[in-house]
Amino acid sequence: MDKEESEYTKDEILEKRKKFFSSSVSVSYENSDPLMIMGGYKARLIDEHGNVYLDTRNNVCHVGHQNEAVVAAVQKQVGILNTNTRYLHPNAALLAERLVSLLPDPLCKVFFVNSGSEANDLALRLAQAKTKSNNMIVVDTAYHGHTLSTLAVSPYKYKSKEFNMPFNDSLGKNVIKVPCPDTFRGIHTGDDAASKYANYVVEACNTYKKRGEDVCAFITEGGLSVGGVILPPPMYFKKCVDAVRAAGGLYIADEVQTALGRLGDDCFWAFLHGGNDIVPDIVTIGKPFGNGMPLAAVITTEEVSSAFESMGVEYFNTFAGSPVCCAAGLAVLDELERNKLPAHAARVGNYLKSKFLSLDLSDCPDVNIGDVRGRGLFMGIDIVNNDMEPGTLETSFICTKLKEDFRILTSIDGPHDNVLVVKPPLAFSIEDADEFIDAFKKAAQMIAKIDKSKISKTPT
Repeated sequence: MDKEESEYTKDEILEKRKKFFSSSVSVSYENSDPLMIMGGYKARLIDEHGNVYLDTRNNVCHVGHQNEAVVAAVQKQVGILNTNTRYLHPNAALLAERLVSLLPDPLCKVFFVNSGSEANDLALRLAQAKTKSNNMIVVDTAYHGHTLSTLAVSPYKYKSKEFNMPFNDSLGKNVIKVPCPDTFRGIHTGDDAASKYANYVVEACNTYKKRGEDVCAFITEGGLSVGGVILPPPMYFKKCVDAVRAAGGLYIADEVQTALGRLGDDCFWAFLHGGNDIVPDIVTIGKPFGNGMPLAAVITTEEVSSAFESMGVEYFNTFAGSPVCCAAGLAVLDELERNKLPAHAARVGNYLKSKFLSLDLSDCPDVNIGDVRGRGLFMGIDIVNNDMEPGTLETSFICTKLKEDFRILTSIDGPHDNVLVVKPPLAFSIEDADEFIDAFKKAAQMIAKIDKSKISKTPT
């Protein structure tokens, strides 16, 4: 008789994973000691030995690990019905209605899908149906998914020269990459950075125009997470979108990592950052929507939806918008409202940001904080060395020590792998923030005592 799941050791599971999984399927903390997580609550995860870890990185369980209201909603619905999406069911219709109510006009048509990758893949299809073009403009370091079409607009995934895929040949033909609007480490950092960065989008539009072609779409994240938590400067979106629309294109806002109040109650959607009042033609959401259940969505206008319908191709997705997943989505929206979690995210995020900005690292001679950016519980701590260069080794060391010595889980991103990205469940508290800050400083103090040549360069 097979063992119960809880009876397997981590070594046994790791052996099975190596045997049956491709090595291309990554696991966190691969360069140190992978975790076997068996439980969780709020902003905490629990391993097979009962060790509890503070989770600063998991933006999937948006309203908290094993949130009681979401668990109850899923359990209740799965005990009644879970089937394909050919039938009418209240959960899907009610969730679509709630979603539209949270977005500005004229966004009014909803497509449910299973993941952020599927959402962005469908967004590209919708844009192509409306514009009859496939000419894309994308931002360097962006990530939009793992399907073939979304990989083509995800420079983050083809930054390696060794990564060769057929769509790479299309770069400069029907996919033009523009610089990331990074005002800290980017090529433009002054007061006029928004205009200068937006000019690259204008130039991309002109490139297509010279070829006698329209633009299909400008796809961008409201905040670039894997790019190192980059929130574009105010007016950037407006200048870019004005140019794109003048060239016949659409604006796709990828909110997969940043939607539903992560940036605070005054920025429920990241595309609103900086007082921006430009409404996207298409919005995609994913990761946080189902609190761990496979639920994502595309929301668009009547005009775009009608163009897609006119192609005469039925859109059917077997599991997308299932009764159980929609029950989870409704519960997530209820929890956000009931517990005022977007306002909580703003309050805790402001506190954490102020703590990092005022952190005294004078006794940490090899570690400096170059920048603390983001808003709400979407934050990036840009770590630099004594030469103010990206502290890639130092960041990797701190990340590993936070896990091993303090049981705090973090993630690293950015082009130089030197940005600690903070995007925890919105249940993350002031007390959690204090624990994180205290451990961060202690981990930073350890660097001066070790041989840096022994630090792995591979981010965890």
